[in-house]
Amino acid sequence: MTHNATKEGNSLKRALSYKDLVFYGMVFMVVIAPMSIFGFVSREGHGMAPLVYLVGVICMLFTALSYRKMSAEFPIAGSVYTYVQKSINPHVGFLAGWLILLDYVFAPALLYALTASWCVALMPGTPFWLWVVVFVALNTLINVRGIEYTAKMDVFIFTVSALALALFLYYGITYVADGGGTGSFTLAPFYQPNTINPAFIGTAVTIAALSFLGFDGISTLAEEAREPRRDVGRAIITALLVIGALFILQSYIATLIQPDFTKMDENNAFFDAALLAGGPFLKTALLVVNILAIGIANTMAAQAAASRVLFGMARDKFLPKALSRVHAKYQTPHISTLFMAALSLIVALLTSIDFLTKLINFGALTSFIILNFSVFWLFFVKKQQRSGLHLLNHLVYPWLGMLILAYVWINFDKATLTIGFIWLGCGIVLGFFKTKGYKELPSVQFG
Repeated sequence: MTHNATKEGNSLKRALSYKDLVFYGMVFMVVIAPMSIFGFVSREGHGMAPLVYLVGVICMLFTALSYRKMSAEFPIAGSVYTYVQKSINPHVGFLAGWLILLDYVFAPALLYALTASWCVALMPGTPFWLWVVVFVALNTLINVRGIEYTAKMDVFIFTVSALALALFLYYGITYVADGGGTGSFTLAPFYQPNTINPAFIGTAVTIAALSFLGFDGISTLAEEAREPRRDVGRAIITALLVIGALFILQSYIATLIQPDFTKMDENNAFFDAALLAGGPFLKTALLVVNILAIGIANTMAAQAAASRVLFGMARDKFLPKALSRVHAKYQTPHISTLFMAALSLIVALLTSIDFLTKLINFGALTSFIILNFSVFWLFFVKKQQRSGLHLLNHLVYPWLGMLILAYVWINFDKATLTIGFIWLGCGIVLGFFKTKGYKELPSVQFG
């Protein structure tokens, strides 16, 4: 596929293999993510955190299938923005892109803030702002130098995280086998008949859907993948399934170590389980690895994804043209990367973690709903591909994805909805002025 961007010299460097994409997706979702929220998930899941994550994999798989379909059809940077623009309408595409910016643009700031707070807890007396500056500078340098450097760092951090997880599993399994915790490998963390009901499933869907945000980031690297039509969609599905299995496994062992969720310290439940199973060394090691995994790898992946969305929208003249510039040597969107770094620094220092979480949740899930609809609209309605497996892929799966996400969406609190609609309103006004009342199309169209 060719497009005007290539002629202008602002195409990105194709350097990523299928393996690179899978690692990127798993790093984005964070292999050890359950460690930081295990107490909360256990409380809301009534001690069945593994079941919550199992529900999450099943729920998000339908949206992942939609991403796979659209990434093969449109192997272009921009993710949801590009897919909706091409399948429904450029103006609707802009609004979808504007919504996903809530996720991509503010996720790095949230991750920087979380990491800095953990560093301060680990080293009391050190300034919060200094940690934010250090992590922003490091990640920006690596992202500007090239996607290959990001991929190499992904593999390194993934390996460190996997080793830390393996260490926890070894100590945890040994602890339970020796009579600690439940004293046996029971299925209670997966099934408690008196607890599972529609209300429980609804809560599980809400928690789980938000836990797996990030697999979609792989689609932002379409123009840097060697075989985007073949590899991007496959990588999305693979990363989601592998991460899901690891989430289930580690939360299962942690639950066996601490089966009574009513007695957990919600903020440190997983690390307390590590303390019981392996002592202070294991607890400290897991804290350090979490800081590295989220502060460097996860945040780096989030910043890279955000810069690619800005790049795609700027190339279509919806955002300032400077954001579409590509570095002459490194072939990376360096201006959008630097802009993201500055924005993340400011937002991380001036806003709260709770506020950022609300922004991200609204933007991601709303854009996912639009994405699923775009699959239905393009293939089932416009192309009329309705026979055999097409009926499942173009009607059943996307509508299941929409319904699951809609359930989560309608249960957002009032503050989340208020913030989200204000952001959407700003996007509508911006789109109105940029297209002279929605009468003009973006000046760059892909063929």
